[in-house]
Amino acid sequence: HCLMCDLWKNTLEAPTPKGAIPQQIRFALERLPLADTLKLYNAGSFFDRAAIPREDHEEIASLARGFERVVVECHPALVGDSSLMFRDLLAGPALEVAMGLETANEEVLRRLNKGMTVADFENAARFLRAHDVSVRSFILLGIPFLRKEEWPAVTRASIALSFRAGAQIVSLIPTRLGNGAMEELQRQGQFTSPTLRDLEAALEDFLEGKEGCPRAAGLVFADLWNADALAAPSCCAAARVNRLRKMNLIQRNVPLPPCPSGCRH
Repeated sequence: HCLMCDLWKNTLEAPTPKGAIPQQIRFALERLPLADTLKLYNAGSFFDRAAIPREDHEEIASLARGFERVVVECHPALVGDSSLMFRDLLAGPALEVAMGLETANEEVLRRLNKGMTVADFENAARFLRAHDVSVRSFILLGIPFLRKEEWPAVTRASIALSFRAGAQIVSLIPTRLGNGAMEELQRQGQFTSPTLRDLEAALEDFLEGKEGCPRAAGLVFADLWNADALAAPSCCAAARVNRLRKMNLIQRNVPLPPCPSGCRH
C-alpha cells in the first residue's frame, strides 16, 4: 500500500508455498558467479510469514552459509525476534537488514502511506544494532509533495537520521514512475521525476561532507538499478553512470570527463 511502491507487481496473491524460496535460491546459486555477499530481496519483507514461510528459514540459512554476509529487506514493523532467530540460523555469515526509511520528513512519510513513523524506523534499527545485526537504509531521492529545491536538505536529513539510528549503509533510490499513483501525482504537479543529475548531486553532496551529512558515519551508495532510464543527455549518460559506479566503490567524488559533444552537464 506504499504510495510510491511498485513491488506489488512481483508479489503473489496468496502466501508463498513452502519450499518455493529455497528452490529459487538454489536455482540462482547454480548460475551466478562466486561472491562473498548474498542479497535476498523478495519484493516485500523477508520476515513476513506470508512472503517467506518461517519453516523455510533453516534451509535458506544453510544455502547461505558459504557467504560472508547475507542481506535481507524488511519493513521496520516486522523486525523482531524472527530476525534474531534467522541470524542464529546463519551460524557464520553476518546478517544485514535493509529497511526503507524513505524520508526523515514525518509528514511526507505519512502521506506515502508507508505504515510507519520515523520513530518506528529508529527503534527497529536500534533493536537490530543492539543484537549485532547490521542495518542498511533505503532513502528515496525525489519524493513527492515537496518542491525540487527542498530535496537536497531532506536527503541530507534522511542520511543523517539513518546513521544516528545505527545504519552503516544508505542507498539513495530515485523515485520512479510505473505504479499508476506516481503518474497521477505527476499529473497533479505534486511529483517530478528525479534526473541523473539529481542523483549525482545527492551523492556528491554527501561525499563532499556537507553540514548535516556525517560522511564518517558510514557509506552512501547511489542505486544504479535502471539508471539508464533517468533523464540525462544521451551523449554522456553512460559516462556519468560509470562515474557514479566508481564513486560508489571508492566513496570519493570523481570528476566527470568532458563530454565529446561539448554539452554542459
